[in-house]
Amino acid sequence: MFLLVSLCMCGLLLRGDAQDRAALWKGNDRGGRCQYTFTVPSPAEASCPQTGGPEVEGLKARLNLLEVLVSRLTGGETGGPQGATARAESGLQEALNRATAERNLLQREKERLEQELGGLQRRMEDMRRETERLKNRPCPPQTPMVPPSPPLQDSGLMRPAGGSNPMSHLMTRPNRQGDSSSLRDSAWQYVPPGFQELKAEVTEVPAPDGSEDNTGCGELVSVGDPVTHRKADNIAGKYGVWMQDPEAVSPYGPDMVWRIDTIGSDVRQLFGYDDMEQLSKGFPSKVLMLPELVESTGATLYRGSLYYQRRRSRSIIRFDLASETTAARRDLPHAGFHGQFPYSWGGYTDIDLSVDEQGLWAVYSTNKAKGAIVMSQLDPHSLEVKRSWETNIRKLSVANSFIICGKLYTVASYTSPNTVINYVYDTKTSQGKSVAIPFRNKYRYNSMIDYNLAQRKLFAWDNFHMVSYDIRLGRQQPAN
Repeated sequence: MFLLVSLCMCGLLLRGDAQDRAALWKGNDRGGRCQYTFTVPSPAEASCPQTGGPEVEGLKARLNLLEVLVSRLTGGETGGPQGATARAESGLQEALNRATAERNLLQREKERLEQELGGLQRRMEDMRRETERLKNRPCPPQTPMVPPSPPLQDSGLMRPAGGSNPMSHLMTRPNRQGDSSSLRDSAWQYVPPGFQELKAEVTEVPAPDGSEDNTGCGELVSVGDPVTHRKADNIAGKYGVWMQDPEAVSPYGPDMVWRIDTIGSDVRQLFGYDDMEQLSKGFPSKVLMLPELVESTGATLYRGSLYYQRRRSRSIIRFDLASETTAARRDLPHAGFHGQFPYSWGGYTDIDLSVDEQGLWAVYSTNKAKGAIVMSQLDPHSLEVKRSWETNIRKLSVANSFIICGKLYTVASYTSPNTVINYVYDTKTSQGKSVAIPFRNKYRYNSMIDYNLAQRKLFAWDNFHMVSYDIRLGRQQPAN
């Protein structure tokens, strides 16, 4: 009996101890259903690790997520929408790379074709000039052909009976055109008793060297390759104007070269160089401060004065270099200014002043002309308009212009390395026409082109660089 009671007491004690260490777990199974787990550790295995519970389920969930991420990174099929997006982006990038390569190839092919076109245009122009030269070259005088006479000997030169000359039949024989005039050469006299010394007079005709084309005022035939004289020192010289005075007066000589850098809102410095060599070295001998701000690249020099457009106005200033004062000021009637009617490259090039054999000119446009180029010849002293011409080409459609011998020439492009002079307007006839004279923009941003009467060249400002071009003019057509 005692033994039975002892066993019951031990069981109750063990049961109470087990109840103290019992645990109830609540969690979701794999199907998403709620599951309760009641565990009671064994007395002999109190430290047995648990194999269930929310920690294990959380660990499994994290392992599954890690497997999905690894699969996406390795390009597996389980990548889902993000994997498809990555593959689409890769395909688009590849297509973009192919398109870029094809564009570069087409660009190179375009440049090659432009170079070939420029070469063909130059060759065609050379052939045209040669044809014109041959057509204008006078033909040599025709000398009548006289058959050779037999050797002159004393025994064979006796006059026949009757006093007739044995060569008289040659001197009076009619020619093929029916002309019976004498073929006797007045400089050749026949002397019977001896021998006659034959002499030939040679008239030297100088070969054309091309310089004669530059002495007149014919139409422009060709423009040579640009020659670089200097590059500007800083960003202020990206655009500018450089020039010489074709009729310089004291105290400055005809070799003096002047320049203005036109980048900035306070443009008023005029740099002077003793000659082209000093310009190339960058050593100015004179720096003048202009009384009014300069607008753009349309300034010019003439008879000791600088002519330029005042900033943000249609006023033209004549600045006397000797006294360093303003000598005249006048508004150009109805002229657009500050971006109303510029050249195609911009730069507020509404009024472009220039000088040629006929004097001072202004190239501009008005509202009445609807943007077409207007040319006006100005009085260099008072700046009054003497006469005007309205052309039929729009100013905004051309890159720049210059005037030679009263003829306006326009350039098609300011950036294309091989462009053309595409239009000429003659103030003498008040007529314009299209032309195609090759012209090079070596540095691909030409902001100023003017005729330099002093050297009979074109001066230009091409992307920081001051360059010049040789020109050839055709023969001037005689007046009707």
